[in-house]
Amino acid sequence: MPNYKWLPVAYHGRCSSLVVSGTPVRRPCGQIWIPEAQSPAYAPTRQLDYELEIGVWLGPGNALGETIPIQQAEDHVAGLSLLNDWSARDIQAWEYQPLGPFLGKSFATSVSPWMVTLDALEPFRRPFPARPSGDPPPLPYLAGEQSAYDIILEVWLRSAEMAAPVRVSRGNFLSLYWSIAQMVTHQASNGCNIRPGDLIGSGTISGPNPESRGCLLELTQRGAEPLRLPDGSERQFLEDGDEVIFRAWCEAPGFRRIGLGECRGRIAPANPPSFAAQSASRRGRAGDGGTSPNVNS
Repeated sequence: MPNYKWLPVAYHGRCSSLVVSGTPVRRPCGQIWIPEAQSPAYAPTRQLDYELEIGVWLGPGNALGETIPIQQAEDHVAGLSLLNDWSARDIQAWEYQPLGPFLGKSFATSVSPWMVTLDALEPFRRPFPARPSGDPPPLPYLAGEQSAYDIILEVWLRSAEMAAPVRVSRGNFLSLYWSIAQMVTHQASNGCNIRPGDLIGSGTISGPNPESRGCLLELTQRGAEPLRLPDGSERQFLEDGDEVIFRAWCEAPGFRRIGLGECRGRIAPANPPSFAAQSASRRGRAGDGGTSPNVNS
């Protein structure tokens, strides 16, 4: 979208469904548009996806109504981890017009089990890559010399039938269009207060080549070019039993290699509530002679 080159597009999430690496992720249900019926239906997502991201842990933060100048933004970053912003693309596509991600994102976000401080990552700091020729410069509050971190990122995928995972993409954190400092400054630019322990997701990290795309939506060209796995199966989007594994590390001559750990999640089948059964059960209790005093609570 046109605003992508002017501001780090984002959304505010929630912390209640943030889970640590290894926690199973249940296939979410929600309203999706069914083309063959020309109407929406409440059903399990057909387009479950992962998003390869870096998690940015924040602190100390700013007071409500105050801002964070771009020159001070990294002083409010404690460290980085891996983050998988699981996404139900069909739920997201139906509901995000006009207000943005809701049920398509809120069912789960996985993070790796530890954080790597910026001090530890200092040997891998690099100048932020120049913008493509012809792109507009950032507005003054987002302008200035920016830094990036040379972090190699991989996505591995294992189906329920595979003995070992296979690597499906490899990219680098240097591919970001907006820096960490710009993200922090922009979030606080309207006076939104940041608190210690807040978490920012970088957004999907995809490079210029097909093998560096950080989600299935991009890797398969919205399903038009399915991913073929060693067991002979294909993937447009994730299936039940699939396990997604993120791995990341930094390395440079003369410095010890530093890893960000792993971020794993296996897809569990959907467990949709039966609204009809619940309603019937409630009606039955209402006529059982008053043995269920909380039926209307």
